[in-house]
Amino acid sequence: MKPAILGGEPAFKQKINIVRPVLPVFSKLSGDVERILASGMVTKGSHLAAFESAVAEHLGVKYAVGVSSCTTGLMLTYQALGLTGEVLVPSFTFMATVSALVWCGLQPVFVDVDSETTNIDPTLLEARLTRNTSAVVAVHNFGNPADITALEAFTRRYRLKLIFDAAHGFGALYQGEPVGNQGDAQVFSLSPTKLLIAGEGGIVATNLDDLAQKIRMGREYGNSGNYDSAFAGMNARMPEFNALMGYHSLQMLEQAANSRNDTANLFSEVLGKIPGLEFQKIDPRNRCSYKDFSLTVDPVLFGISRDQLMQALLFENIDTRKYYDPPIHMQTAYQRYYDGSPLLKTIRLAQSSLSLPIWTSMDNQVAISICEAIEKIHEHAPAIRSVYQ
Repeated sequence: MKPAILGGEPAFKQKINIVRPVLPVFSKLSGDVERILASGMVTKGSHLAAFESAVAEHLGVKYAVGVSSCTTGLMLTYQALGLTGEVLVPSFTFMATVSALVWCGLQPVFVDVDSETTNIDPTLLEARLTRNTSAVVAVHNFGNPADITALEAFTRRYRLKLIFDAAHGFGALYQGEPVGNQGDAQVFSLSPTKLLIAGEGGIVATNLDDLAQKIRMGREYGNSGNYDSAFAGMNARMPEFNALMGYHSLQMLEQAANSRNDTANLFSEVLGKIPGLEFQKIDPRNRCSYKDFSLTVDPVLFGISRDQLMQALLFENIDTRKYYDPPIHMQTAYQRYYDGSPLLKTIRLAQSSLSLPIWTSMDNQVAISICEAIEKIHEHAPAIRSVYQ
């Protein structure tokens, strides 16, 4: 059978989206929602306190502070830790990792990634270190835990702060423990593409008393309650409804992580037989959350480029994403911070990485049909190439 781009029947009659959020059923929330509305306490209430406590217990961390988004959490964390000058950070990440640095008046210094894990390469940090470096920001990319042990050793040696952009981190395990209880702080996202969903929102996880206090003040404009701002904060409060949704979503997190790992294993087993496709390397001691399932496409071995595969899958009604293309250092807002140092692996990943649809409780047949569509496209690669000539 021919792929749809060559006139065949598409693999799916309806579009298969890149993500399909799994949310708590309304019946479990309705009573509390009614009480929230009746009380008039729609922010800074008991549900936020309960959610923060439950997340802290889950992560094994002293404090979990709810904020309006992962981005505001990063901004407040960078500010509260008193970062100055330069910060070592990957370019192969979502823009918020770096935009929050720039908002705080900091200089991002881009470090290349490990092409297998897609995370920042700790062995390259020392070469990028200067007397102006104040911190390292690492990312658990696509939910794959960064090399925390190596990063902690490096930052201790040079007395630097260590922050993790853990936007993809809920559901990820580092050597058997949830990511979150490492470094100076880890900042999580609760948006609808994640495993733990609050609609919108974020969590700053830390064991540092002073940092937690400053984040709580920072989300209230820097106001401790006496109407005298100690520093310039912002409105980064998490509404009660979001906290309630997040609390119930937390109860579903382990099932979500296991489900996504099952789907990822199926993808890897079937697609691993096709030449030219490579997958993110996960340390066997760790668990990836698989916020995304990403593969890289070698156009010579696979037969067509990543972009051509993406287009062919669109004809099959399969939605995909090419994260992160362009990488941060090539984006208009951040080019002026790039000093020209080699970022060859970052560029290669940005040009070849493709994320497939994955969500909690994805039916195996959906995953198999996605794999079959990719197999069919590979088999007809020469004819598809001719479409683009």
